[in-house]
Amino acid sequence: MKIKTGQLIGCIALCMLFAFGGSVFTPEQGSEWYYSVLNKPSWNPPDWLFPPVWTVLFILMGIALAIVIKDGFEKPGVKTAVVVFGVQLLLNLGWSATFFGLQSPFLGFIEIIVLWLAIVVTIIRFKTVSATAAYLLVPYLLWVSFASYLNFIIWQLNP
Repeated sequence: MKIKTGQLIGCIALCMLFAFGGSVFTPEQGSEWYYSVLNKPSWNPPDWLFPPVWTVLFILMGIALAIVIKDGFEKPGVKTAVVVFGVQLLLNLGWSATFFGLQSPFLGFIEIIVLWLAIVVTIIRFKTVSATAAYLLVPYLLWVSFASYLNFIIWQLNP
């Protein structure tokens, strides 16, 4: 069965809604804590890189979700896959809230480790429904792996 256009748009829109939710916590240019107080490694990516990377990742998440639900929730494995996907979306939002909102690299690191595990479980669950959907989440896992390491280093630089 082919993905319905409305379903695809809805899934991408849902993911972008969470992207927007996370961006509410992102510091504005010149934010004192993030730009002046927080020590970051020299290899910290430039600020302009984050919005396009996250936009692509959230779009891929939405496409993956649309693929998983395209045959309906009665298909074996779909409900569990969608629940796990929802949990990782909430954890993604939670990272922005803990790292930026609470200004806590330590809590952000704990949160991102749980997020990383939830992404792995999501990929495993998606693969039971669609290998394509699972593979679409691999770039997300790779980026969060990098972000986890970056978060760890920032935590270490800011005891």
